[in-house]
Amino acid sequence: MVAVKRQDENPPPRLEMRGIHKRFGATIALDEVTFSILQGEVHALVGENGAGKSTLMKILSGAHTADAGEMKLDGRPYLPQSPLDGRLQGVAMIYQELSLAPHLTVEENIMLGVEPVLHGFILHKEMRETAMRAIEKFDHPELKPQVRVRELTVGAQQLVEIGRSLAIGCRVLVFDEPTSSLSQKDIQRLFEIIRSLKKQGISIIYISHFLEEVQEIADRVTVLRDSTVVGSKRTAEISTDEIVHMMVGREVADLYPRSKRKAGETVLEIKNLSGVKKPANANLALHRGEVLGICGLVGAGRTELLRIIFGLDEVKGGEIKIGIYTGAGSPLQRWQNGTGMLSENRKEEGLALNMSVADNVTLSRLQNFGPAGIVLPKKQEEATQDWIDRLDIRCRNAAQPVGDLSGGNQQKVAFARLLQHDVDVFLLDEPTRGIDVAAKAKLYAVIDELASGSGNFSSSPRAVLVVSSYLPELLGICDRIAVMARGNLSEAKPVAEVD
Repeated sequence: MVAVKRQDENPPPRLEMRGIHKRFGATIALDEVTFSILQGEVHALVGENGAGKSTLMKILSGAHTADAGEMKLDGRPYLPQSPLDGRLQGVAMIYQELSLAPHLTVEENIMLGVEPVLHGFILHKEMRETAMRAIEKFDHPELKPQVRVRELTVGAQQLVEIGRSLAIGCRVLVFDEPTSSLSQKDIQRLFEIIRSLKKQGISIIYISHFLEEVQEIADRVTVLRDSTVVGSKRTAEISTDEIVHMMVGREVADLYPRSKRKAGETVLEIKNLSGVKKPANANLALHRGEVLGICGLVGAGRTELLRIIFGLDEVKGGEIKIGIYTGAGSPLQRWQNGTGMLSENRKEEGLALNMSVADNVTLSRLQNFGPAGIVLPKKQEEATQDWIDRLDIRCRNAAQPVGDLSGGNQQKVAFARLLQHDVDVFLLDEPTRGIDVAAKAKLYAVIDELASGSGNFSSSPRAVLVVSSYLPELLGICDRIAVMARGNLSEAKPVAEVD
């Protein structure tokens, strides 16, 4: 009698990580973490900034080595010695900040580090053929082997990263905040690609603070909190509210608080404003006591508008009036006019990562920290400690380098500088990009208190101009919303009238 081989109802995991422990000095980054993913599964990994997600993925990629624990890939021991070693074994990372060489071509980026070589010479024909096989799956007209990466859109650059992973036989692909810089169209294209990769048997680890995306694309979700796993469930069996509760250990009520606000005098006005490239034409009046949002596709000119207002980019035509001051100005003059800007790129423009929390918070306003212009570190740190307490910035102390903090806490430090400077007009470009739901809730509460002039952050109403790619955020925190399309800014409408 021939035995009938039944399909295993519980197939072995594609990847297993068991009892992973990692310590940095006195800080326990991971404490006995266990995580697994099946072949052809999309598994979301979520948690607050600092929960341990990045450390776990760095161990998986080979960038860090665990102090204890074991990993298996398709049932075999897996211990990568470097990210390249991990990639060659079939584990690839797609980071939020793409790791491409912009001056190189698409094919050169895809094959970087794994170029086919014979007797010391690169086999260009074979390299191009391999790159072509990787990118032809995407059906994206921008992706041509000879095009330089710097000429591509952010969405197309991300496809180059994915192509680089597929070119040498990826089995596990990690996406770390992949949609933070993408338009809605590019997000849906990315999801289509993820579903296609899933059908090919590739396992996807998906890290995102956008829980709606997790619910849409993931089969299963695992939650990290305080360096440990607090739960793992199928997404069909858990709600967004339950995920949030697992992440923060408490209910996050009133994510978008709305105190009583009253629009006052105009504090920022722009008329027919244009830049060298963008915006093409923008008219706007921002009032004290309101939060005004600007939405639109990535590349529409939203960021350029804020940069021109703050004096970072050149004005081509039109008029800017801030309070009683009219005309273009430098960033220093804008600070002096009572205007502060939070950049969407906190690592390169918003913070000095090698400097302390205290230096970053006080850098734009060093007066009153000592006699005759002298800065006394103790007074500087005392002032900073006040903002650390009020914004719940998780750090050892005010002297800790900002580069050591998680993304959400770095963003709070950047926000604290605007509060320390006591500005009247807040220009916020993607203020919650890449930060967790608890940090978002804190910043939303601060924005509400600033606009209403109530609570712990302001004794009088301030004016807030917010650029965001996340429409639910704008609908939740704003009084009016304007749309930027192809460099042109529409008339701002009350939130209730926005479709």
